[in-house]
Amino acid sequence: MSSLENQSATPVERVYSHPGFQWDGFDAYLFDIDGTLLRSGDGVHYQAFFSSVRSVLNHDLVLEGVTVHGNTDPGILRDAFRVAQLSEDHWRPALDRILDEMRNSVEAQRSEMKVRVMPGVEQTLAHLSHKGAALGVATGNLATIGWTKVELAGLRNWFTFGGFSDRYDVRAEMISNAAAEARKAAGSNASICVVGDTPFDISAARANSLPTIAVATGHYTFDDLMQYQPEACATTLSALFEPISR
Repeated sequence: MSSLENQSATPVERVYSHPGFQWDGFDAYLFDIDGTLLRSGDGVHYQAFFSSVRSVLNHDLVLEGVTVHGNTDPGILRDAFRVAQLSEDHWRPALDRILDEMRNSVEAQRSEMKVRVMPGVEQTLAHLSHKGAALGVATGNLATIGWTKVELAGLRNWFTFGGFSDRYDVRAEMISNAAAEARKAAGSNASICVVGDTPFDISAARANSLPTIAVATGHYTFDDLMQYQPEACATTLSALFEPISR
């Protein structure tokens, strides 16, 4: 293949910012993990849902018809049980045991996990850190699972706090908790921005009156995400360093 053909095959970076929005001007940032900071290519976390439910409830979990991307781990289980018309009286008392099984399953298979850092992540984290911003994660993952992925990606040292789904099946509530942690790190009046790759990141941020930088490195395209009117949107985090479109 010629160099010209290689160039033509390179995806064109796209970036949008609402007029007056300065993407790197916040005191603290809440980064989603899956699809935003990194992607996993091993299935360890995903398979833990099935094995844990089978172990605790002797029930074969089905995730067809369940929103996974942008959901929380407890939210995925809740939605799957509802689709299966499983009584909440049956599964809710067992939820903590299922989540513990998931944590243990992922930890036991840690050596099999393969994660890939998304384009521009380290550049963005270094840039924001240099500007003095407090950096945290805000994810639908359970805490031990989320931190494991971040550690394996070599990104753990960038983050000083996190918000996780251990006590929240609703993403907006997890973001609220993460924002409280951000204010502990950066001050009670800190300005906070959410960075994520799904419409659910945008809606959860908006429910907490927080702006969003949406990045199309997950399962949603740039155009998909723009329909939800984030304050900024980019094909990758690298694109944030390109000239801004209005």
